[in-house]
Amino acid sequence: MKAASPHPERLLLALDQALDHEVRLIIYGRSAIWLGYSHPPSTAATTQDVDAIIPTQEVQAFSDDQRFWDARDAVNARFKSEGLYITHLFPETEVFLRQEWLQQIVPVTRLQLNHLQLFRAATLDLVLTKMMRGNDEQDMADADFLIQHDRITEAQLLEAFSQMKPIELAELRDAFERAKPVVLGLARQCREH
Repeated sequence: MKAASPHPERLLLALDQALDHEVRLIIYGRSAIWLGYSHPPSTAATTQDVDAIIPTQEVQAFSDDQRFWDARDAVNARFKSEGLYITHLFPETEVFLRQEWLQQIVPVTRLQLNHLQLFRAATLDLVLTKMMRGNDEQDMADADFLIQHDRITEAQLLEAFSQMKPIELAELRDAFERAKPVVLGLARQCREH
């Protein structure tokens, strides 16, 4: 029996099939790790969802694109019984990112797509997004993979922290402060190996 394809691939291929026009999607989270890096951890293949960031200047156009939302809803309905979905499409203002994040997005070319233009956030920005739930064990394991993959240094992280968009919510600021020493420690360990 043939093993099922990884979840992010199945979801995005189905969304691409359901679309009838071009859409740029900037993914983050485990789907970005699975599709955007060579030799990702196998756990990334089993993520239940695909998360994306909507740049501020595209929020209104996305909001108005009823054909996109219909396609997304059709994909979610198709995979509902498996607990898979395309869910979190966040405006960039709700995600930990550097000010200039959009200029550094990376094309994701692993899938053959007709309508979706797939990108992922830069590695430093993906590490920042992994800090949104504090020092969550799964997120810190993902951050460790990202830091090791790109050999990210403490200095690069500190610079990224200084370039971040302001964090409005107090609970998110607290989460960031909890994650900070862990992430900096991961970069130190990476340098020592």
